[in-house]
Amino acid sequence: MPYGIILVTASSETEAQTIARHLVESKLAACVSLTPIHSIYTWQGNIESEKEWQLVIKTDLAYYAAIEAKVQELHSYEVPEIIALPIVEGSAAYLGWIAENTKL
Repeated sequence: MPYGIILVTASSETEAQTIARHLVESKLAACVSLTPIHSIYTWQGNIESEKEWQLVIKTDLAYYAAIEAKVQELHSYEVPEIIALPIVEGSAAYLGWIAENTKL
C-alpha cells in the first residue's frame, strides 16, 4: 500500500492550519498534525534561525502531486519544504483509515 507522510514547514500557526484544513477538506490527507518547531537553516548564504510550524501529513502517496501543488499555492515561502516519506509498516486499521479518508 502506498501510504506515507509528507513533511511541510510553515511560517506561522495560521498558515499551517490553512494548509492542513485545505488538505483534509479536499480528501488529499486523512490527517495533518501540527507542531511548533525551531529551525536553523541556510538561506541565500546566511544562517537563519526561525520558529516555524511542522505539518505531518498522513496520506496516500498517489496524491503527492496534488498535495505539492496545493502547498505551493497556499504557502508563503519561495521554496517550501515538501518531503514525502513512505510508511513501510503500519497497523492495518490505521492504514485502512487513511484509505477511507483520502478519496478524490
